[in-house]
Amino acid sequence: MLDEYGYDDNLSSMYEEYTNLIGRDTEAGEAAAFLERFCIRGNALELGIGNGRVAGPLSERGVRVEGIDNSDSMLKLLAERTYQVEAWKGDIANFSVEQVYDLVFCIYGTFTLLSNREDQIACLRSAAAALNKEGVLVIEIRVPVLGGFVNRQRITARLFDDKNTFVDTETHDPLNQTVTSTSLWFSGKSIRRWPQRIRYVYHQELDTMAECVGLELAERWENWMRDGFTDTSERHISVYRRASP
Repeated sequence: MLDEYGYDDNLSSMYEEYTNLIGRDTEAGEAAAFLERFCIRGNALELGIGNGRVAGPLSERGVRVEGIDNSDSMLKLLAERTYQVEAWKGDIANFSVEQVYDLVFCIYGTFTLLSNREDQIACLRSAAAALNKEGVLVIEIRVPVLGGFVNRQRITARLFDDKNTFVDTETHDPLNQTVTSTSLWFSGKSIRRWPQRIRYVYHQELDTMAECVGLELAERWENWMRDGFTDTSERHISVYRRASP
């Protein structure tokens, strides 16, 4: 992940408010239930663990959860949320661990914060190496929505309620599959700025990259409730296992 788009104290605080505002906190239990079924031996590793929004509920189900994140601020929020989850600062593109896991998961679009294809493949390779023989990798990302760009630029507004409005300014680089954005969050009388850069990935490319590191698709769903993934789905949750010999 790029340092200039990293989560400092201000952005980490905004992240907590934002995920609660859009209902992601309320679906954390659904995500934990989905992930728990893969934890046969009871351990899991989250890449980009953040504030433990899902890791916390998963640990409460008896799973020993560990995590990696590159933000000191996020790791501080995690420590304030729960003492049951062990996490350390690191780069999810290139990491190694001393043990193997039933489950490695990277959710809520964190994978796309890796800003180039090489880092994304490196992340998949590191994740595959961290799996035990029956282990699975779970990735949740949004389906790219690229309509509305004019001269590679797009401005959109999102009204959440009578107090919170987002204005997003985005620049699209189709050659590198990146979208660089700045969100302005108008809340009451305050205005806050949230910069971000992602490298979007279609599900077909994700499957190909996974195959490059010895993984194959086992399941794909639209959401944590396991509704079917269709051509109208806005995101997907993909489950990968080691490829059959």
